[in-house]
Formats: sequence, C-alpha cells, structure tokens
Amino acid sequence: MNLEKTGMSIIAGSLVLLSGCAALQRPTAPVRFSDGVLVNGGGMTLYTFDKDTKGKSTCVSQCAVNWPPLTATAEDKPGRGYSVIVRDDGSRQWAYEGKPLYLWAKDQKPGDKTGDGVNKTWHVVAEPAQPDSSGGGGY
Repeated sequence: MNLEKTGMSIIAGSLVLLSGCAALQRPTAPVRFSDGVLVNGGGMTLYTFDKDTKGKSTCVSQCAVNWPPLTATAEDKPGRGYSVIVRDDGSRQWAYEGKPLYLWAKDQKPGDKTGDGVNKTWHVVAEPAQPDSSGGGGY
C-alpha cells in the first residue's frame, strides 16, 4: 500500500466533505443589508408583516399582490438566520429569523422605504446592531 497516495486520498476526500458542509451552512438568500435595512439583490427594501407568525405567511390574495413575497427555489440553501417557508399555495418564500420577507409594490427604486409603517403592521428589517469593537469598554 502506498501511504503517500492513501494520505492524499484521505485529504482530498476530507476537503470534498468539508466543502459540502460549508455549502450547507452558507445561505443562498438573495439579500444584503444596505443603508441599515435588508434589501434584495436589486437593492429593493424588504419588509415583515406583524400578522405573520414564525415560519408562516398570512399575506395572501390581494395582500400578496401589494406585498410580493421574496420567492425562493427548492435549490436555495437556508442558514445564518435565513430560512425558506412553504406558502399555502405551495410556493417558497424567504424568511429572516422566522419572519417571511416581502417587497412593497409602491417602492419604485432601490433605497425606497415607503412601506415602513403601513397600517402600523409592515416594517423594514433593520440591520442588527454591531458590537462595539473599539475595545474601550466604555470606561
């Protein structure tokens, strides 16, 4: 048995396994934070709806026309606070911390946030506060 070849095979196999695990941890959610709020790949603001429950959208029919769900595919990989829920019609939708994500039909361009506070039930997803990295501790 050639130990050098066996060792290389083990290393190669381990790298393949590790890369597969890393892929499972990295979400494919087409979102990012911009100017303090969550936006889709095109820079359009994303919202949550107070009447939804964790992992369940209640925005259907005309509501879903006004507030289009941020759609997901069967191939999308949830992780790091993002999940994919299945809507009542069988379609998939991205959620952040269990809250389904939506666009607002009246937002016209990237950066618009005209849906924030509509009916006191729709809200932008604010960027989480970053811990103070100055090391000063405030003393």
